[in-house]
Amino acid sequence: MNNLKKGRKLHREIGQRRALLNTLASSLVLHEKIKTTEAKAKELSPFIEKKITKAKKGDLAARRILLKNFSLNVVKKLVDEIAPKYKERQGGYTRVVKLGARKSDGAKMAIIELV
Repeated sequence: MNNLKKGRKLHREIGQRRALLNTLASSLVLHEKIKTTEAKAKELSPFIEKKITKAKKGDLAARRILLKNFSLNVVKKLVDEIAPKYKERQGGYTRVVKLGARKSDGAKMAIIELV
């Protein structure tokens, strides 16, 4: 029986897909709002929410786990500035707002932002 895997492939191999999500997540942490395609935004949302939940702990182990995916300045901003804002919140740290189609190739666009 062919069981489907969770998540979108985004027309990339697994290493490229992980690198794309890490880069998008880093940009979202630094700028707190980015414009990308709808599929990438929907795929990024659970990825970054898990990282924010990990950052809410704020201990050394959590920082080291986050350093696997992000650079030092991104981890520092995530743990010191972003995570304390969501201390009382149980989840749902991101919002995906759908935009129209991109003019050049017709791709559906969206804005993903931190709530």
